[in-house]
Amino acid sequence: MKNYDISAVNKVKRGANRATYDVEKINTILDAGFVGYVSYIYENKAICLPMAYGRDGNKIYLHGSHKNRMLLALLENKEISMTVMHLDALVLARSGLHHSVNYRSATLFGTVQKTTDPVSKEKALKCVVDHMMPGRWDGIRPMHKKELDGTLVVEMTITTASAKIRDVGVKDENADLELPIWAGLLPLKQVAEFPISDDLLPKDIAVPEHVLTYYENLKQ
Repeated sequence: MKNYDISAVNKVKRGANRATYDVEKINTILDAGFVGYVSYIYENKAICLPMAYGRDGNKIYLHGSHKNRMLLALLENKEISMTVMHLDALVLARSGLHHSVNYRSATLFGTVQKTTDPVSKEKALKCVVDHMMPGRWDGIRPMHKKELDGTLVVEMTITTASAKIRDVGVKDENADLELPIWAGLLPLKQVAEFPISDDLLPKDIAVPEHVLTYYENLKQ
């Protein structure tokens, strides 16, 4: 078992009993999603935006246009912080104070650099696409050189991280347990509905296997 070193940057202070620094557990949280919330400073203003990402080992890949102010700001500052969070349940208690949610969240800290080599750029973009849906990259057309040249790819190296996980039930006051008020969990999950083919798609093109596999794994 490998853990990230605990420092003032990544140490979880509030709810420390729910914290983990385990690299494998954090990677599991990252691999369960494909949208992260990236924080950066632009003209002395703090901004946070959702971004699609791909993970390969301790590398996170982001992409956008060459004029993307977020990516340019990250490259200028050479540092990045990103959070990924999954909402698993509403925790409905007997009092408003003890209402909560069950969740898995990971916050990453690291350095960033621009990826310029065409082969590395294409590998990074494949990572992003396949992170969203495994096997998708091999089912689409190759990128044109103009598309590759027009895309800014940023590589994040995770230097440290931490995660918080709440996966327990209601925590009410003992004095409230006999109240005639319902309490419990309302589980939540992301589901996939059956794929809808594009209107302009020829009728003889079937939904590919990797799309159907994704649907079967996430259908309700």
